[in-house]
Amino acid sequence: MRVHKAGLAVAIALSLAACAPGGGSSDKKDAPATVSTDVAKAGNVTLNLTDFWGAAEGEWIKQVIGDFEKKYPNVKIERKTEDWGQLNSTLNLQLQDAGGPDIATANNGWQSLGTLAKGGLVVNLDPYAKAYGWDKSVPTTIARQNQFSTDFKTMGAGSWFATPMARTSLIGLYYNADKLKSLGIDPPRTLADLEADAAKAKAAGQVPFEYGSQDGSTTVLLGLQALLADKKKLNDYIYGDKTVKATDVAMADAAALTKKWADQGWFPPNFNGIDYQTAVANFVAGKGVFRWEYTGSLGLNTQQQGHFGYLQLPQQSGSGTVGVGAAPGAMVVSAKSKHPDVAAAFLNYMMSPQAGQAAADRGLVPAMSPDVSVPASSLSLTGESAGAATLDQNDGYVPYFDWSSPTMLDTLGQNLQLLYAGKTTADKFTAAVDKDRDTFLAGQS
Repeated sequence: MRVHKAGLAVAIALSLAACAPGGGSSDKKDAPATVSTDVAKAGNVTLNLTDFWGAAEGEWIKQVIGDFEKKYPNVKIERKTEDWGQLNSTLNLQLQDAGGPDIATANNGWQSLGTLAKGGLVVNLDPYAKAYGWDKSVPTTIARQNQFSTDFKTMGAGSWFATPMARTSLIGLYYNADKLKSLGIDPPRTLADLEADAAKAKAAGQVPFEYGSQDGSTTVLLGLQALLADKKKLNDYIYGDKTVKATDVAMADAAALTKKWADQGWFPPNFNGIDYQTAVANFVAGKGVFRWEYTGSLGLNTQQQGHFGYLQLPQQSGSGTVGVGAAPGAMVVSAKSKHPDVAAAFLNYMMSPQAGQAAADRGLVPAMSPDVSVPASSLSLTGESAGAATLDQNDGYVPYFDWSSPTMLDTLGQNLQLLYAGKTTADKFTAAVDKDRDTFLAGQS
């Protein structure tokens, strides 16, 4: 899907009671009363942007900024980079400062974006969503990741308080192409194919899945859940629908299958003692045939990208392709910004096909950009881009499961360790997940 480009002279008058753009809203429920998408007529504007991106991501945002400034010579964007943890812990304070950022990267979910929106620190972007067409062009399952009700009791519905970008981060299946060739195995097309291939790899003396669970890695569990669960129910569960339970979203099935794979010896020996970084390094060094992983997390160089492939497997039910994924950061506009219209135009540009192509040019996974050109020599990026495009077309994204509560990531990791050790069952695992989320929701009420 394409988003509408900035630069159209559109002004929308809304009947909401709100302060004028630039002053920040006196009521966190309100959006700006009027907005304009005519950046060229905004006069000379300087915006401050704070993000946590380095390496290829840092080069990407530099180009996006440069291209936007060329398009609008009257705009200057001053960029500041901070460590991810530091920014997430201080962003609420920075946005209360009149000299703070106009635009910033927040983390999705209740802990970060929900807190900023509820505190009235970021702009309600609803009028911009209408002006630029985000409400029609952005896949619904991605749009929901940036929305909260204005009473802040519900995540995943209501008003826009952040935007995605023309980049995405997914959980999917990587494979060592050289090992598949040596084993005489084609890349799997289904979950059944994958299990058959894993059995062949094990019989040939290979480790089917490179993995370590010392620090509670959930990629196998969540990758499998996306293949087994109903998309709508899974989204609804994470966004707080109390009528949907963990048994309704294949959590017990995914946990049981993960345990089965461990018991079959499809993970490395002593995988409970392998930490995340070691597991990544082992896979890149040639250990293991497959690995469930976040896109971009392997840190493959140009040469290595030709030896590792990526797959977004379809659902076991045959009902399409569903994958865990989100933009690598939720883009927010400060309620104290004096130029929210220009800031929103920049957010819109970050979702453009041009920004998507700039991402692909740096080996990053593009999103919402179907016509992006990807080097054929990069097997991994070709697969990652195809996976993202499939999810765009199928509206097939589900958010990270730990968004369902502030403590869910710990609950998943701790109970996975117990499951592997035989000290809990898939059903008890699922009950623990429900208890965590339902306790949180009760507090929200």
